[in-house]
Amino acid sequence: MGSGVEPTVSVEFEVYGKVQGVYFTKYCKEISEQLGLTGWVKNSRKGTIVGKIQGHRPQIEKMFVWLSNTGSPGCQIDHCDFTNWENLARPDFKDFSIRF
Repeated sequence: MGSGVEPTVSVEFEVYGKVQGVYFTKYCKEISEQLGLTGWVKNSRKGTIVGKIQGHRPQIEKMFVWLSNTGSPGCQIDHCDFTNWENLARPDFKDFSIRF
């Protein structure tokens, strides 16, 4: 029998398109905190947004939709790649941060 406890998952992401200069990282942090996710986000040197999110899978899936389709006002998302899926015993991060 399962314990009924949702496993914590971790995934890295990279968002492509017009995603810098439109407060994408700020909105990403706010949405992640609303969903109870931990991790980080930052602007990459090549014009994308990169980060890592950790939390329960249903919340991660909601974040997928936001990262892939919604984003911040004024952004134009081409696509989002999700890589390095892991199941974790506990999150690596205590909160969600914007890195520079």
